This record gives sequence, C-alpha cells and structure tokens, in this order.
Amino acid sequence: MTEDNSHYKDLQVWQKSMDFANAVIDLTEHLNSPRQHYRLVEQLEAAASSVPMNIAEGKGRYSRKEFAHFLHISRGSLYECMTLLQLFQRRNWITQEALSPLEAQANILAKMINGLVNSLDKD
Repeated sequence: MTEDNSHYKDLQVWQKSMDFANAVIDLTEHLNSPRQHYRLVEQLEAAASSVPMNIAEGKGRYSRKEFAHFLHISRGSLYECMTLLQLFQRRNWITQEALSPLEAQANILAKMINGLVNSLDKD
C-alpha cells in the first residue's frame, strides 16, 4: 500500500468520483437514445465507473509512483466519459441541462486528481 496507509474511501476525490459515476449511471437509465446504441451506453458506464475504480486501485498499490500512474488512468477515464457525454448531447440523447452539472462535476474532479498527482510528485 501507499506510505500513509489511509483507506481509499477516505479520499475526497474517490468519494466525489463515486458520486459522479452514480450520476452518470442514473443518466443512462433515462437516455433518449435508440437501443441499438447500447455499446456507447455501456462504454459511458464503464468510463464513469473506471474513475473511482482506478483511484481505489492506485491507492492500494505499494508506491506513490504507482498511485500517480493510476490517477492518470482515472483522469483519462474521466475525459473519455466527458467526451461520450458531449457526443450524447450532440446526438440529442441528453439535454444540455443534463450535461452541464456533469461537466461541472468533472471539472472539479479533474482539478482534484491533478492536485493529488502534483502532491505525490513533490514528495
């Protein structure tokens, strides 16, 4: 595990990423998309759930370098998720009103992940 031995559930970034993933999955349950686009819906759900999963996995690793690596993967999943949501909005499967709060959450999460990566790099 990482040097400080605190649990991943104690990380605010993990908690907020769980809230984000939950909100995205809630959104997918009410999409206006035709059913044949289920692969994109599944990809969106996978990307959203990957954000907190990679934070947790990284926290469980043995070094700060490994933790930072998984935080980078988490951030990539976050950007993938936001790209899919923007595509869904362009396809009129979700409204701009549904997209905006998720974009705001994602921006906060990206800043939190970046801050955590930076703090790991300093030590």
